[in-house]
Amino acid sequence: ENDQDIESNLDSDSSEENSKNSEEEKLKKVHAELEKQKDLTLRAEAELQNVLKRTAREVENAHKYGLERFIQNLLPVVDSLEKAAEASAPDQSEASDTAIEGINLCCKLLVDVLEKEGIKAIDPSGEPFDPSEHQAMSMVENSDLEPNSIAAVVQKGWKLNERLVRPAMVMVVKGNETKPPK
Repeated sequence: ENDQDIESNLDSDSSEENSKNSEEEKLKKVHAELEKQKDLTLRAEAELQNVLKRTAREVENAHKYGLERFIQNLLPVVDSLEKAAEASAPDQSEASDTAIEGINLCCKLLVDVLEKEGIKAIDPSGEPFDPSEHQAMSMVENSDLEPNSIAAVVQKGWKLNERLVRPAMVMVVKGNETKPPK
């Protein structure tokens, strides 16, 4: 009987030890799963914050630059009014002078409204050529102006809130080419 008691005690000790081991394993698995879920939660929260920031930035840009396409369609009207004002030569008649004055006022009013909305003209006469804002239409020789500067503006450029909508079309002064003495 003593041997049986010893064996049963040993069996019960080993079963207790086995149950402790299995409980520890279960606890480790639960901790591992908890850590995994914590990590997933943190990642999901970070992704949500990124989406919110990106959406806010996109909404801000939509408000800021939403007029861009409209402006591109409106700029030829501004150009036409400016050309009409430039081409109109006063001819001694009062009606003609009144029409020219009306064209000039309409043009000024339209440009003022554009500027009020954050749209600014680029008129770079005499400035150095900047390929990020200017489009060179041709090269001209002019010894009075610095090389690589703008000799004439063919068409003004425009910016909407510091974003280029249309580059200024310009004529650029050629660089001085030194000729060897004869």
